[in-house]
Amino acid sequence: MEAKTGWSMKRYNYLSSEIEAAYHEAALKLGLSDSAMLILYAICDHGEDCMLGEIRRQSGISKQTVNSALRKLEEEGIIFLSAAGGKTKRVCLTQEGKALAKDTVCKIIEIENRIFDGWSEDERTVYLELTQRYLIEFRKEIKGV
Repeated sequence: MEAKTGWSMKRYNYLSSEIEAAYHEAALKLGLSDSAMLILYAICDHGEDCMLGEIRRQSGISKQTVNSALRKLEEEGIIFLSAAGGKTKRVCLTQEGKALAKDTVCKIIEIENRIFDGWSEDERTVYLELTQRYLIEFRKEIKGV
């Protein structure tokens, strides 16, 4: 049996895909892979370092892809890993990594902030509440699949 997607869902899926494509285009323009951009974004979102587990959670990319991207960034002198107790690791930016992040991911964050700052408080609140509600309900529904 074929499930038909309603117009609103088609529009949502289209917009979601286009936003993802825009971030991909931004990463390419800035000379980063998608995974490197997501990792650097997560680190910058936390300051100059971030727990490895938090990068995995926030980026949404697989453990294998994160580890592969981290190895490459480490080889390029962009990040280094430090022990944070037990098997836990912290991912830290090197001086070169800080400069790269400033010239790339920080620009993306500034763009995002300008866009959100251009919205009214009510618009931001509604957008975030509906997005969170969709996520919560989707996660609930997918458990039953």
